[in-house]
Amino acid sequence: MRRACVLAAAVATALAVPAGAWAHAALLKTVPVASRTVNKPPPEVRLTYSEPIEPRFAIVSVTDAAGQQVSSGSPHTAPGEPQTLVTPLRKVPEGWYLVFWRVISADGHPVRGAFTFAVGPNPGPPPQFRVPSLSETAHTPQLLIARWLTFLSLFAAIGLFVLRAVIARPVARRVSGTSLRPLSVAFFVALAAALVVIPVYVVLATAQFSLRSAFDLGSILPVANASSFGHDYLQLELVLALFGVAAAIALVLDRPERPQRSVVELLSLWAALAAAASTLVMPGLAGHAGQRSPRGLALPLDWLHLAAGAIWLGGLIGIVVFWLNVRREGRVAALSVVVPRFSNVAFVSVLALIGSGIGQSLLELPTLGSLWQTNYGKALLVKIILLFAALALAAVNLARTKPRLEAAGVRPSDGPGAALLLRRLVQGEILFVVGALFAAAVLTSLPPPASALARVKNIAARVGPGAVSKVIQKGPYKIRVQVSPNRAAVNNTFTVTVTKNAQPVRGAEVVTQFDMLDMEMGTQTYRFRQTHPGSFAKSAPALVMVGHWALQFQVTIPGQQPFVVTLLDKASG
Repeated sequence: MRRACVLAAAVATALAVPAGAWAHAALLKTVPVASRTVNKPPPEVRLTYSEPIEPRFAIVSVTDAAGQQVSSGSPHTAPGEPQTLVTPLRKVPEGWYLVFWRVISADGHPVRGAFTFAVGPNPGPPPQFRVPSLSETAHTPQLLIARWLTFLSLFAAIGLFVLRAVIARPVARRVSGTSLRPLSVAFFVALAAALVVIPVYVVLATAQFSLRSAFDLGSILPVANASSFGHDYLQLELVLALFGVAAAIALVLDRPERPQRSVVELLSLWAALAAAASTLVMPGLAGHAGQRSPRGLALPLDWLHLAAGAIWLGGLIGIVVFWLNVRREGRVAALSVVVPRFSNVAFVSVLALIGSGIGQSLLELPTLGSLWQTNYGKALLVKIILLFAALALAAVNLARTKPRLEAAGVRPSDGPGAALLLRRLVQGEILFVVGALFAAAVLTSLPPPASALARVKNIAARVGPGAVSKVIQKGPYKIRVQVSPNRAAVNNTFTVTVTKNAQPVRGAEVVTQFDMLDMEMGTQTYRFRQTHPGSFAKSAPALVMVGHWALQFQVTIPGQQPFVVTLLDKASG
């Protein structure tokens, strides 16, 4: 019971366990600069991202006000700069141009965006561009299911091997007539499933990211290894196959009826465990855990998280397999050997799971509020609930089932009831953990909250979608903020009116800062021009992506301390 309380308290204080959720590729720099005017026609458009980009999966469209393409070739990476895409242009006349881009992050997630620039010196007023859909994610149903099955089968295989080769091994000599063969069979079934599901996942993801049909294997297979995501997952397939070979050798050489392992058995066992550990490194390398700073902390946390989850979930599955296949007359005796040993290992695994989850959360979540204010945080909350339910059942097992099984030698009448309760609780625990694993699959398809959330404080109002007209009271001043039409990647007009006692405030200064909150996109800063007494305006396509934006307006009144009005805005497409 004390252990159960410790677990519950740890989970309650943790932000739970975000299983390998990674940031997306962020556009850091554009040439020409977004929303600016250049005097000479640019020969190319250069887009610099936060990570290397595979050009074969990239789309960069540059169109004029009439919707005509002005690019003269496909995008390619700049020499020596794999994170920069270069798209050549024809000689373009004066006017406004829309750049629409779509790239694939290192973790396999598609990201889109758009911005405008003008060629001067007299480009004229910016037109209303027709922007392609800016909404695309990696959480389509087929990819979610494939990702979930990938990790479910991978966790089951590794956890079943650990249960069979390390935890349950002594039962073969302590309880006569007990066989470990069902656990070995279950391990090979899970391993085979993982070896099949992983390439299917890579094909489905590559098909979506390259905008091809999943059945067009002739086109998909040659480029599946081109992206960092595809390459690392195909490497995962290879390392997993090597783990399967090493595990098979270890199980063939193992003689569980002997209390001491031979040197050959020990070497084969440690080789298999090392291969399993190497397998769990690959998912981190396939995502931003392998690129996030500090990498030396992110990768170990990701590995520990996956290893702990695999031992817990795979071991639970193995307990059910063992319960169903052991002889009825020896069931209680066999379980009294296996369950206490697994309980101790599972307790350590859950603590490691929670600890690594806390560490990942500190790296990913900029504020506590982002836990319920963002889609990423909401998915995390679902996972917390499912893990709470699983841990509640685990606590009952620790408090009731385990002691009754251990005491079955003294009170045999307690044994059958304890064994039946064990199976029911473990089956329920498996369902909740598998559900939490699916929530993790959803979580990994969403970008973590932007670091700008940590800078956004004292939100005065939430506005959008649609045109904005909001009045905020700041001491003796009234601030009216207007945004029209409040749409992404088009020209928006931002107006701030400052009054005191219904009279316009003259001589004020207004500077604004726009931060994208759904992903890292950098900060845009503008100084507003006074158009009328007390009225300040700026026209610019500043909201470059659909989603949530922090609009911070710093107002400086002569002789007064500046103050900031912050709006949380939702820009539509």
